[in-house]
Amino acid sequence: MNPPVGTALRSHLYVPGDRPDVLRKAVARGADALIIDLEDAVAASAKDTARRVVADFLAERVADGTPALWVRINPAAAGRVDLKAVVSPAISGICIAKAESVDAVAECAALVDALERERGIPSGRIALSPLLESAAAVFAARDIASAPRVVRLQVGEADLRADIGVTPGPDERELLWVRSQVVLASAAAGIEPPVGPVSTNFTDPGGLRESTLALQRLGYLGRACIHPNQLAVVNEVFTPSDDEVEKARVLIARYEAASASGEGVFVDESGRMVDFAVVRSARRTLAAARQR
Repeated sequence: MNPPVGTALRSHLYVPGDRPDVLRKAVARGADALIIDLEDAVAASAKDTARRVVADFLAERVADGTPALWVRINPAAAGRVDLKAVVSPAISGICIAKAESVDAVAECAALVDALERERGIPSGRIALSPLLESAAAVFAARDIASAPRVVRLQVGEADLRADIGVTPGPDERELLWVRSQVVLASAAAGIEPPVGPVSTNFTDPGGLRESTLALQRLGYLGRACIHPNQLAVVNEVFTPSDDEVEKARVLIARYEAASASGEGVFVDESGRMVDFAVVRSARRTLAAARQR
């Protein structure tokens, strides 16, 4: 069984796990979640140091604090060592780098089960977020999304591009199928929408906003960031405006009034037919606004 789907997180800031000074500062940067990285951001020679740094940092944090704390672990055997170092009441979940199959995710979930019992952490509290970084992983997305403890997926597009030989153009349409596939897999499994991919250009807020809006239209509710400069744009895009909230409230009220009078649909002021499917989207808007 998966943990319950919780508050949608707009921004997920990657932070290197071997930099205690950066970790402490990152807490106040404005991200909804930190992804403390033990994988790509940490050199092979610094892995043990990073585990100690992260364990010490987590020991100072409280459960259910702000921002939410996630840790990206290494794949395979190194990931098992990571888990033993960082599973604590302070973390919301684990990001599994290079998750290739449902079996690999289930193995990780089983170790988290054991560590929760051993450390007195409430059963099922720590969630999992697998990163899909190969063609095989993307095709297995539906099964991986249904693995124990999984609450959301991510796509590691840098590794995926290398695996399949894709070179994205300015609008990144070459990755559209992959991004939509992962949204569909998540919805089919009943978990949260996936985390949008990082943009490596943190000096172009206009371009970041345009690409983040494109992800929002695809069904994403949040995005990963590699630099604090990206947070304000990402948070703004995934926060409903006052106008959007008011329109959602009016639409829901009119639909409920129509339903009370025995009508299943009504036509709004723009001539659009409004039925339950449209109302579901409006309710998601209100839910997102209440979480802020």
